[in-house]
Amino acid sequence: MNTVLHPPTRNKDHPAIALAELRKHIRTLITLKATDAPVISFYLNLESDRRESGGTDYQSVLSERAVLLRKSMSGERKKCLDEALGHIGTYLLAELRPASKGAAIFARGGAQPFFLPLQFQVPLPNWIAVDTIPNVYHLVELKDTYHRFVLLLMTEKSARILEINLGAVTEEAWTERPELRDRVGSGWTKTHYQHHREQQTERFIADEILVLDSLMSAGGHTHLILAGNPDMTARMQKALPKHLTEKLVDTVHASAHDTLLDIVAATNSLFVEHEETESLDRVGQLEQEINTHGLAVAGTAASLRALKWRQADVLVMARAYHPEPGWACVNCGEIVAALQKPMTCAACLGFDLREVDLREEMVQLAEQNGVEVEIVAHSDLLMELGGVGCLLRYQSRNHIVR
Repeated sequence: MNTVLHPPTRNKDHPAIALAELRKHIRTLITLKATDAPVISFYLNLESDRRESGGTDYQSVLSERAVLLRKSMSGERKKCLDEALGHIGTYLLAELRPASKGAAIFARGGAQPFFLPLQFQVPLPNWIAVDTIPNVYHLVELKDTYHRFVLLLMTEKSARILEINLGAVTEEAWTERPELRDRVGSGWTKTHYQHHREQQTERFIADEILVLDSLMSAGGHTHLILAGNPDMTARMQKALPKHLTEKLVDTVHASAHDTLLDIVAATNSLFVEHEETESLDRVGQLEQEINTHGLAVAGTAASLRALKWRQADVLVMARAYHPEPGWACVNCGEIVAALQKPMTCAACLGFDLREVDLREEMVQLAEQNGVEVEIVAHSDLLMELGGVGCLLRYQSRNHIVR
């Protein structure tokens, strides 16, 4: 047997959050009960900070923002804010890993403190918000943009199967191909040796496909990228069965001089491009359904309604979508899209309404109800439709566009 299979292992050198873990963290954040204490949602692009400053400047970024935040609060809320800021500052000083390119930290002080720091090997935007609940939009965007794929890295002598989660290697299995003994001059002709080597290579590829198929099926993977020696990746691509070929995103040429970090970065870029293409396909599907009076709505009000009524199957949202603020009833939680603050809540007739970020509210509703979220990087068509839309599970009575 020429293939030695090692069981999947977690990457211990660079701990990374897997997709399933991120989903659990998002669930924790969107179900966190509000208190009187403010929650800080702090996102950092560690890659740009290190590149532009030549070092780390997170404390000064946090300090400058803290000055503005503290001016808007007083009394116990200000005390709780300072407590949360202190926890974030301490974490930034001691816990950031060199391999991390992005971080998201959620903190709350007071009688019911909360602290959740997350680090990723892909960048996040520099962004901070303070509210009664965490802001998860950028985590959801990260989940949609990168999610996960399988990378098969091949040379003539070995192959490694890597699971890439949110831009980082989280699981690894590999096969080793023992070197063929040089038998030329020891009773074998050169032709005989080359024929045997070819047979060994074919067996190696066949064994690798069996391992790859098993791991992708067990993990429910839907995307595959090949990387490595051009000749070997071409042979592997030709040998892949149809059901694996349908999952193949593309191939990346890599030499023995390329580090694993460089190869993963290249495949991440390729995967993001593929994801953007899939996002545009969703926009096309949305347009088709709207044009045929099918299972879709577009625009802020109609999309919010579909999410609240649990009609939505997929939330399609432009990255450039920034709607006017909406309003949420403090008593019953009813959310409405309105330019001006309503006099009363339409659901419970309550008078206590607060301003909310409708983009964040829609993303949270989608996550709560198991609705797929598709963030679209660039689409003029989607922006013409209002920047947001929903593919529906069932027909709505009123199709309202924009």
